[in-house]
Amino acid sequence: MVSEGRGRLFRRKDGKYLIYLPVYLAEDSMFPFKDFDKGRRGAIGSINVKVSFKPRDNKLLVEKWNKPEKQ
Repeated sequence: MVSEGRGRLFRRKDGKYLIYLPVYLAEDSMFPFKDFDKGRRGAIGSINVKVSFKPRDNKLLVEKWNKPEKQ
């Protein structure tokens, strides 16, 4: 089981940011994100995630995105 790896944060020329995860981490049997949606423009798939951080904390939190419940 692999629960950590070295990734990278990239800034593209169009101003968007991408986070790279190592294959061995993302394909581990215990990796929490498995249900990929069919991607657009020929992509294999994607998962909506919530990304957050706390000011002055050197951590980035990535969670599965849950649609807000309608009231």
